[in-house]
Amino acid sequence: MKVRKWVRILHRDIGYLSVGLIIVYGISGIAVNHINDWNPNYIIEKDSVNINILSDSVLTDDAMITHIKSELNISDSVNSFFRNGPTSIQLFFNRKTVSANVELGKVEIETVNDRTVFRETNFLHLNNPKKIWTYVADLFAVGLVFLAISGMFMIRGKNGITGRGKYLVAISILIPVLFLIIYF
Repeated sequence: MKVRKWVRILHRDIGYLSVGLIIVYGISGIAVNHINDWNPNYIIEKDSVNINILSDSVLTDDAMITHIKSELNISDSVNSFFRNGPTSIQLFFNRKTVSANVELGKVEIETVNDRTVFRETNFLHLNNPKKIWTYVADLFAVGLVFLAISGMFMIRGKNGITGRGKYLVAISILIPVLFLIIYF
């Protein structure tokens, strides 16, 4: 069997095996590439509301927490809290932070929710699982290198590597080199 035939078979099968990983890394790559514009893992919503003023002369932690939870109709348990002033407090719930000034009746609520699909793909792309996923990602990287090299020799003639393919490959090499010269 000719080498070219084996290259085509391997290129095809490794390509099929890489589809899922290419989609994961592609989605995550775009998401992480724009990390300055958005949070690719979480949707963070902020809301401001007014509550009734708590006018006790002695504001205990428990009185403030009970009042705020009652005013906001929150039944969840407070994980922790931080008193950042005599009339101000931050309450930390699971995926929610409430910042309140009970003297003014002003409350800021920050809610955090997962950004579905992106969070999972980022988890894999950034190698958070570690362990065996590291080897899967390494094999995928080797597979991509094979696909890039073998892809150059898949087609013969004027559209192959000896034809217009050599110009396209040259452009593909020049693009990262150019950016390295400019930004590195």
